[in-house]
Amino acid sequence: MIGRSTLLARQAFTSFVRHHSHGGVPGENLPFDITNRYKLTALFIAFFGSAFGAPFLILRHQLLKNQQS
Repeated sequence: MIGRSTLLARQAFTSFVRHHSHGGVPGENLPFDITNRYKLTALFIAFFGSAFGAPFLILRHQLLKNQQS
């Protein structure tokens, strides 16, 4: 029983490992490209800007909704 669970765990782990990985390359395992600095900057601004701006937009929506009533 222990041998079988160990074998299943090993198979699951090896399926998660990327076999085409070269190892030691910065940014290789990221879901976005870091070679184009301008595109990366735009993505960061959009990502963090939307998170920062969301409460203000929600507040504006609620305040405008209360004015119309």
